[in-house]
Amino acid sequence: MDIFLLITGFLLALLGIIGSFLPVLPGPLTSWFGLLILHFTEAVPMNWTFLGITLGIAIVIWIIDYFIPAMGTKKFGGTRYGVIGTMLGLIVGILFLGPFGLILGPFAGAFIGEMINDNKNSGKALKAAFGSFIGFLTSAFLKFIAALIFTGLYITKFWEYKALFFTFE
Repeated sequence: MDIFLLITGFLLALLGIIGSFLPVLPGPLTSWFGLLILHFTEAVPMNWTFLGITLGIAIVIWIIDYFIPAMGTKKFGGTRYGVIGTMLGLIVGILFLGPFGLILGPFAGAFIGEMINDNKNSGKALKAAFGSFIGFLTSAFLKFIAALIFTGLYITKFWEYKALFFTFE
């Protein structure tokens, strides 16, 4: 049973890395579930402090993932209309375009919001929309780093207790 849990946990850790770039999967949370499953094995002792801290990090990253595109919009000169457009575009984009909506929705929402605010300045609207896209890239990079670290922690924990996984009685 431990070998099954070991393989399942490792697959979740790898899926978390992939999920950092695919909007359908919450990357760091998926990798964290891999760590949790590793701790369910008989070979690795349960460490609630370790799991709690890593879960907290995964949840914080998951939450701020929804705000980073709006922050990027604001940083690139977007107004309140652009920030609201980014958030609405994110919701509408996910509903109607699925995974691609996470990329296109905030971009289009920021652009439309800025055009509503000042319909004569498409350059400013495009700059704010670009900020939303930069925010998405920043978010993806943050998730990738976290999922990579969680996978590294998984491998480290496995390596520490590897002898216990492969003992035959």
